[in-house]
Amino acid sequence: MLLFATLFLGCESTTERIGGYEVHGIDISHHQKAIDWPRIEQAELDFVFVKATEGATHIDSNFIKHWRYLENSKLKRGAYHFFRPKVAVEDQIENFLNLVDYRPGDLPPVLDVEVTDKVPMDKIILGIKEWLTTVESKLHVKPILYTNQKFYNKHLLKSFTNYPLWIARYNNKPPELKNNATWTFWQYGNRGQLEGITTDIDFNVFAGTLEELNQFGFQVP
Repeated sequence: MLLFATLFLGCESTTERIGGYEVHGIDISHHQKAIDWPRIEQAELDFVFVKATEGATHIDSNFIKHWRYLENSKLKRGAYHFFRPKVAVEDQIENFLNLVDYRPGDLPPVLDVEVTDKVPMDKIILGIKEWLTTVESKLHVKPILYTNQKFYNKHLLKSFTNYPLWIARYNNKPPELKNNATWTFWQYGNRGQLEGITTDIDFNVFAGTLEELNQFGFQVP
């Protein structure tokens, strides 16, 4: 994997590919309406996370077509659910599990937690725990918890020390997590540009090697 020079001035400027990491990826949702996947597969990327669901009923409009394409792609795929604290957790779990059909080699499921919707934090934490533990018991793989650095340090660091973390910090400096917590994925910018996608895209890196990424998630028999 080529290393990329760092030219990064925050989320208001174009996000440049960052150097110093072997494994790079992106995450997408309906905001990326048209994707030329053959061109993306030439862009020095290794993984893609795709938004699947949100709350109890919402399904991302582009998930199925992207998920199906990525099944036979060289890019490792993963799916995420956007957590809505006001919505019954069991309904959110059902929404996600009924949609996403995992295959060996896929990345673990992701729970995206970044809003409170004015719900007390103790209730939110209970809901997050229920989603993570239930999905883990159903799929037999430990889910990833996605959030931003500030939200994790303020609200979550005492409750979720045993889950892989995907941390958003739009900076050229890696996430700084309290209690010596470590991150597995780092979303370092949201204004990336790639040939094959007409809108801005989130850029991510993995804290490990490509071999380690290939061993992470649903195992190939």
